[in-house]
Formats: sequence, structure tokens, C-alpha cells
Amino acid sequence: MMVTLSVVTPMYNERAAVDHFVARLRPALDDLKVTYEVVAVDDGSSDGTVPRLLELRAAWPQLRVVKLRRNVGHQSALAAGLRTAVGDYVVSIDADLQDPPEVIGEMLAKATAEDLDVVYGVRSDRSTDTPFKRQTAGAYYWLMRKLVGPWVSGQAGDFRLMSRPVVDTLNELPEQRPVYRLVVPSLGFPAGEVSYVRAERVAGETKYPLTKMIKLSLDSVTSFSAAPLKIATWLGLVTFVVCLGLVVSGLAAWAFGVVVPGWTSLYIAMLLLGAVQLICLGMLGEYVGRIYAATQNRPRYLIAFDTGAELPVLTTTSGRA
Repeated sequence: MMVTLSVVTPMYNERAAVDHFVARLRPALDDLKVTYEVVAVDDGSSDGTVPRLLELRAAWPQLRVVKLRRNVGHQSALAAGLRTAVGDYVVSIDADLQDPPEVIGEMLAKATAEDLDVVYGVRSDRSTDTPFKRQTAGAYYWLMRKLVGPWVSGQAGDFRLMSRPVVDTLNELPEQRPVYRLVVPSLGFPAGEVSYVRAERVAGETKYPLTKMIKLSLDSVTSFSAAPLKIATWLGLVTFVVCLGLVVSGLAAWAFGVVVPGWTSLYIAMLLLGAVQLICLGMLGEYVGRIYAATQNRPRYLIAFDTGAELPVLTTTSGRA
């Protein structure tokens, strides 16, 4: 059976949020009167998320549970969902209900009416986020727009609708660590936006603490820009000029007979040179590491089981759980 819409939801330890999420997602999709599937990708949860999803599937055959063998991260879990989804349109959304499922219908209507391949969910109000979260997110998107391009939206995350051509293009990309919030707009497909107010997380804890936000930033920069390598080059040039000045100063002191131990200047110079070298090596290491991972060509994820391979996808407008 042809499926019009697939909804891909990466989940990691979302047992507390699953029931709330399904209670709002199912009515929103049933009201669309189109064939659909919901691809819940479990990213190695250990809190009972999968057993609860399987229970819910018994009363909701459109729910498809894809369990990964281990935790591989949000973006790789999303990649698994995009590859297994079969719909003409695919929506990616998290299960924490910070992005409202009710907006999916508006996204689909806009895509079909205006012949768009991508419709972004844009946050018009983030007052429910902490000041720290808003500030760091603002800094991240500002940096990405500077390094990657002005087409990166400042308030769009991973809540988006994509057409089948976009999804097929993403599935063909060889990247080991894609950052879809940057990859999708970089493809240049016709796109539109739907705004919404970002809500508070319905239950559980955030899956993007500071450490993961830093990792996402590093992946974003090294995936889309060689700017860090250029910065390293400029640091090297500046350091060379400083060292050249120190050489001239030292020769002048020797020529005029003003020779002192000079341990302070030597100490500072050694620290400066060592710090710059380590920074440059670290930047270079990030890119070499990505090249190394690409040459290994190991799978980003392994699927333990997929309930979609067992039963056909159905559509219904009633019998909600």
C-alpha cells in the first residue's frame, strides 16, 4: 500500500514521554485522512521505551518500531529512520512534545499547495527554554550562518517535512556524521516555513546537555567549513611574525651588549608556541579523524529489529488508543 506520510521519531530513554506523545500524535495524523506510518527509532534505550512502544503498536498498526542495537546518537538514529521510511513525505520530530505534532498537517498542506520539497518548523517563541539554552542556541546558529551560509535558519531545528526526492538524496550521501539541520538547507530544494511556539518538554530529561551541544557544534563546523584550518594558518603566521620580532630583538640586544638571561621572554615564547601548535594539531586532528572514519566505512547504526517488516502499513481515521 502506498504511504503518503511517514513520521520519523528518534527516541532515547523516552518512556516517560511516549504515552503523551502518542496521545497527541495519533489524533493529529488521523485527522489528515491520508495513509501514514510512524517510524519510532529506539536509539538503544534502557528504560522500557521499546516494550511500551510494542504495547502501543498492538492497538495502533501504523506505529512501526525500529530498534537499534546500541546508542548511536540523535542524528544517526534519525538517519536510520529516514532510510526505513517509505512515505512520499517524511516528517522528523522528537518525542518530547516541544515541537507540536498538530503542526504536521499545516506542513503537509503547505508543501502540497506550494509544491515545496522542504517545510521547516520555525520556533517563533522560545521563552520556555532556559536563558542559557537560548543564548547558546543563538550563538550556534549565528556561527553556522557565518561559516556555512545565510540560508541556515536561526530558529529551525530537526522538526521538518521533506519530500521523497529530498529523503532519497539524504540517504545517498556518504557522510558518517551528518548534521541534518545544515545538510537539508544546503541541498537547495524549494523550501518554506511554518512557525510555532516551542513548548516545555512533556517529561523526562533533555537529550542535548552541554557536552552534546559542544559535540554538535564541532560536527557542524568540521562538516561544512574549513575555517578552523584557515584560522590555524593565520595563527601560525601571526606566531611567526611575533617570533621574528623576538629574533630581531635578541640580535639587537646581543649587538649592543645588553645580554641578560631573559628567562621571562623565553618562557612566554615557549608557552605561546606550544599553545598555538596544540590548537592547530587539534583542529587538524578533527578533520583527519573524519577522513579516517570515512575510509573505514563502518555502518553508522545496526538495526536489531523492525516491526515494519512484519506487518503491512494500514490507515485509519478511528479507533484511537
